[in-house]
Amino acid sequence: MMFAVEEINRNTKLLPNITLGFHIFNAYHNDDRTLESSLLWLSGQGPTIPNYSCERQGKSIVVIGGATSELTVSMGTLLELYRIPQVTYGLFDPLLSDPVQFPSVYQMAPRDTSLPLAMVRLMVHFKWTWVGLVASDESRSEKFLRDLQEEMVRNDVCVAFIHKMFTAWTEDERFHSYFLKKLSDSTARVIVIYGNTDALLTLRFSEIPHTLVYRMWITSSHWDIAKKPGYVYFDNFHGALIFSEQTNNIPGFKHFLKTVNPAKDPENIFLQNFWNSAFGCTSKVGRVDGAVCSPNASLDTLRLSYLDMTMSDQSYTVYNAVYAVAWALHEMFLVRSEMESNSNGNILGTYRWKLHSFLKNIQFNNSAGNHVVLAEKKSVANYDILNYVTFGNDTEVLVKVGEFISETPLGQEFIIQQKTIVWPRTWGEPLPSRCHKVCRPGFHIKVQEGKPVCCFDCAPCPQGQISNQTDRDQCMKCPEDQYPNRERIHCLPKRVAFLAYEENLGTALASIAASFSLLTALVLWVFVKHKDTPIVKANNRDLSYILLFSLSLCFLCSLFFIGRPSATNCLLRQTTFGVMFTVAVSSILAKTITVVLAFRATRPSSKRRRWVGSRAPISLVVFCTFTQVMICSMWLFLSPPFPDVDTHSDTEHIILECNEGSLIAFYSVLGYIALLALGSFTVAFLARNLPDTFNEARFITFSMLVFCSVWISFLPTYQSTKGKMMVAVEVFSILSSSAGLLGCIFIPKCYVILLQPQKNTKKFLKNNPNS
Repeated sequence: MMFAVEEINRNTKLLPNITLGFHIFNAYHNDDRTLESSLLWLSGQGPTIPNYSCERQGKSIVVIGGATSELTVSMGTLLELYRIPQVTYGLFDPLLSDPVQFPSVYQMAPRDTSLPLAMVRLMVHFKWTWVGLVASDESRSEKFLRDLQEEMVRNDVCVAFIHKMFTAWTEDERFHSYFLKKLSDSTARVIVIYGNTDALLTLRFSEIPHTLVYRMWITSSHWDIAKKPGYVYFDNFHGALIFSEQTNNIPGFKHFLKTVNPAKDPENIFLQNFWNSAFGCTSKVGRVDGAVCSPNASLDTLRLSYLDMTMSDQSYTVYNAVYAVAWALHEMFLVRSEMESNSNGNILGTYRWKLHSFLKNIQFNNSAGNHVVLAEKKSVANYDILNYVTFGNDTEVLVKVGEFISETPLGQEFIIQQKTIVWPRTWGEPLPSRCHKVCRPGFHIKVQEGKPVCCFDCAPCPQGQISNQTDRDQCMKCPEDQYPNRERIHCLPKRVAFLAYEENLGTALASIAASFSLLTALVLWVFVKHKDTPIVKANNRDLSYILLFSLSLCFLCSLFFIGRPSATNCLLRQTTFGVMFTVAVSSILAKTITVVLAFRATRPSSKRRRWVGSRAPISLVVFCTFTQVMICSMWLFLSPPFPDVDTHSDTEHIILECNEGSLIAFYSVLGYIALLALGSFTVAFLARNLPDTFNEARFITFSMLVFCSVWISFLPTYQSTKGKMMVAVEVFSILSSSAGLLGCIFIPKCYVILLQPQKNTKKFLKNNPNS
């Protein structure tokens, strides 16, 4: 304020021939004392008599004051009676901008509506999601807390606690102890402070020895965080981050601070008192309570706790307030062409109320080049982020480490230089402030009911999903060709899987199929070699040849199921299996029908004798096989099988398989074979006791019982398995059912032919009484 007044008085273009001066009055955070100071100013230095002014000389025309909203309201109640303009330099308060309730109050500070957003951007950047809030008990702080909490909710940052500081309790040791205990018990490592300096003095100057509680403090520059010399507990605030409204350098201000001295202005009692306190000296010679002040002392040698050589945002607001009043006076004098004068020539106090119309419309450019408007505040403040650093020799500095520019696009308004930040003593690096433990990779956040969104549990990622970062809200699914590792941190490529010849299971099944096919071929060779023997001729040797040939192919068709699936394999495997088994089962059905008809057509005149020859049974085989061929042809024409990839059945493998195309067609093929098998089993069971030496009805009954048992157990097993094991189940069913038919029907005959040839002659049969 002194610098601005002197600068205006030297300016010949602003208020020419007029010299500005000022009075300084104490402002107390007490309504009675504030009203007393206001009455002293209005009445003069004499007794405080309302509506009387005892001061004839040096009347003030405007009040610049109100560091807090409470002070402004306390003074405004009295000043408004006389319509005296009041220009405030404290934080902008929306309540004071009401023109009906406070028509004489003008606020110089810009709106700080972007401050909550700026602070939350800082929290989000360092992942501080569990934050304590400390604020003074006033309307502006209440609004700030509401705005801050709304912004925190939008960004998933939670409030650990809210603590209100009261001005009247500044020196209350019990209140201070309660606050420190609350702070120590909280798990929040980050604390936001907002409010006026006087209410927050309890945080600074308490003399109660307490253990140092190192936290990261976030505050605005309107809380005076300067250190008290020799006060060790103030080391708590080392590393704090301060949001200070951006200001431009005022030319000549630093030079003014270096040259100002009470010796040059002995009437300035305020400067003299400040000088004596800051330098620990006295200006009066002969006093024993301190050394005499050096005439060469300069303010630029003082610590930050006494004076900041750079112009702070509050000082910048005071500087603009003085100039706003000066320009309003200048405009008022220009409008008045003729000034009334009285005997003493000082009539400014008479026209205080007329200054309002000029203050409302005042606009000017200050010496820093900024455009200042005193009308309704529409601009939003920008902030520098300052790092408060203390040293062991009771020195301290403020270092700019970032900024917040509200006018820039979203995402680019916040800039922080993390490497230049000095952190609290026990930190050494930016530590997290959270309500929960860190959800490490492989886990995701699980919100607990009834608790803040920041207080959550960690749950393992579901099957098939991963989390490669900490504190993930949701896990990510791996691509279809990949699967999670055991820790579910990253995805691994799936291995291709199919029933290959190279693996043990594939080799075993292929060997068994080839061996049984060769065995069947040997049995067929035995039957052909002994085709004229009674045991071969007894049951229609042509059907036996067809059955043996089809069984040999049934064993070989299982090879289509082994190896990498291809278009040809997929088309042939089920259709070949279906047709070959139809030939085999229909041959058995023809054999059993032949046995029954043979005993039904014993009379020479019976019409059934013509069905006992070889043509009728073979015709039955051809008909049954043709029906199956038609079913397979429709299957291949309408919805043929094709190679497919199964990425879901096995978490670690990509299964190459044949998609059946149409399950209805597939089960129709199986159902048709089952129908023929059931018919063969029924006829053979009914003919099992017919008197015949080489009656194979019993063997057919047992073979069909084995056949049906295999395929009945196949269906549930086939449905419950996946991948290559499903193919192995079908191959095993083919081999076991075919081996059952071969073993139950032909092995007993081969035993007679090869090991007991004497029983395979007509002479033996004629001499056998049981024949």
